[in-house]
Amino acid sequence: MAVVGVGVDVVDVDRFAATLSRTPDLAMRLFTSAERALVRPERLAARFAAKEAVAKALGAPPGLDWHDAEVRLAADGRPSLSIAGTVAAAATRLGIVSWHVSLSHDGGVAIAMVVAET
Repeated sequence: MAVVGVGVDVVDVDRFAATLSRTPDLAMRLFTSAERALVRPERLAARFAAKEAVAKALGAPPGLDWHDAEVRLAADGRPSLSIAGTVAAAATRLGIVSWHVSLSHDGGVAIAMVVAET
């Protein structure tokens, strides 16, 4: 396997929570129903950072749908990425078959790193 792209993003949790509070429909546009169920702002901020990191790992092609990249957690708590639609199409064009995702939040900051491999 070879690394095709790496993406990283950082989100200020309080600022993100305030934006979600001001714009209630934003959570619907950004997150799947499973992700919205997490509720806690630091968890949502980490998932938003992951979606941004996915776009960066793909080279930021236009037209990606936020719902086409979903962060899921395995039984052991390890995050993984489920892709569909526009994100899957972009990944296929680049030959990406494997994703690695890391999430963290502490001190009011959420961060995500995504590695895409062929």
